Amino acid sequence: MNNKELHELITAGESETLEFKSSFQKEVIGTVVAFANTNGGSILIGVKDSAEIIGVAITEETIQDYINQIKNATEPSLVVDISQFLVNNKNVLLVRVNEFPIKPVSFKGKYFKRVANSNHQMNLTEISNMHLQSLQLSWDSYPSNDISPDLLDNSKIDKFFTKVKESGRFSLTGDRITDLTKLNMLKDGVVTNAAKLLFAKEMTLYNIHIGRFKTPTMIIDDKMLRGTLFDVVEEAFSFILSHIKVAFEFTGELQRNEILEYPKEALRELLLNAVIHRDYTSPIDIQIKIFDQSIMIFNPGKLYGDVTVEKLKTDDYQSRARNKLIAEAFYLTGDIEKYGTGYMRVRKVISEYPTMQFKYKENGDGYQVELSYKEQKIIQKTPQKTPQKTPQKTPQKTRDKVLSLMKYNNTITISRIAETLGISRDTVNEHIANLKKEKRLSRIGGRKSGYWQIIDEENINH
Repeated sequence: MNNKELHELITAGESETLEFKSSFQKEVIGTVVAFANTNGGSILIGVKDSAEIIGVAITEETIQDYINQIKNATEPSLVVDISQFLVNNKNVLLVRVNEFPIKPVSFKGKYFKRVANSNHQMNLTEISNMHLQSLQLSWDSYPSNDISPDLLDNSKIDKFFTKVKESGRFSLTGDRITDLTKLNMLKDGVVTNAAKLLFAKEMTLYNIHIGRFKTPTMIIDDKMLRGTLFDVVEEAFSFILSHIKVAFEFTGELQRNEILEYPKEALRELLLNAVIHRDYTSPIDIQIKIFDQSIMIFNPGKLYGDVTVEKLKTDDYQSRARNKLIAEAFYLTGDIEKYGTGYMRVRKVISEYPTMQFKYKENGDGYQVELSYKEQKIIQKTPQKTPQKTPQKTPQKTRDKVLSLMKYNNTITISRIAETLGISRDTVNEHIANLKKEKRLSRIGGRKSGYWQIIDEENINH
């Protein structure tokens, strides 16, 4: 680097990879560590924060002394390159720091990383994540000490393998142990954390707390979902669908449009992101709150690796998986597509909802996403010419709407049907009784754990 290039560097100002220091102090070593733990960088000693060149006193031993101080104060020991420049008859030192391959590096027991143009002291979770990431490992690939292979549920494993086979994304041998080992779910016969979370017979450690709220303090419905990951995803998704609005628009006697309050693809993508990318070393639950015109999903664990909120807005970022095996499992079943494309798909599907907003941020020790809108989407279509038939009676048309809601969500409650259609519970019960008499509907199971079964779907208007 020559003096002209040095002047250009100073003019550019401090950044994620450049810092100015008036003199060599302990803060310089903190910045060296932060650069080594991030993407590398340079420190200019003898330059004020304002980019004013003030110079620094230098003797024959100065540079070697600074190199030794940095080496002795860091763990693992860092050896940096320091160059001397004469700018406007003033000495300026340029300290070059390379990204260290095995992270994190500490300065007197403290760990720093570079965030924008400042140093951030890392907490224990960030230290652990950085170490695993530098080794290209993830927490879910480590052995689980509290479960043996015989405590895995074979039916869950077989269901998983069936979906994997259907997706065609992995070649299976047909032998459970062999295939689990090939997928790194078992290592030398030991169950990994991923296999435990996905297939354990009893798994209640990690929960999803989900609720329907009228206000932040008024809860209409509340549920704690416990189980293995594939199961809680389906339960949570069913709960969400049962509590969002469905508008109906009839453009002709035999045609009906169903308009969901939110696009299903976006809801499922955000739910899967929360489950796949959460920090499973945290005891905090995933939280889902459904309000009248918004839905919020919070998962413990901030953004992983060098992904930031700003980078997520660009659709041009490198995805980092905190839980590599769990992410791969959901990929192999076809539940998620190519890594790092989820937000692009969310933005695409909500673009058809004119007033919908998609917000996301780091919140405390976790990450939060929110979908909200001002006006519910309505599809306008030119009504088709009504066939020359006797108009359908209003009760029968309402009955078809009840049946359509049950077809869409077979666990929907009577209260939810009444709310969606704007009718009373008694009216809903009357329609259900008539549908049963017509042998178009039956109830399987009890009120809490049962579901609706449509007997003759050909009688439903489509």
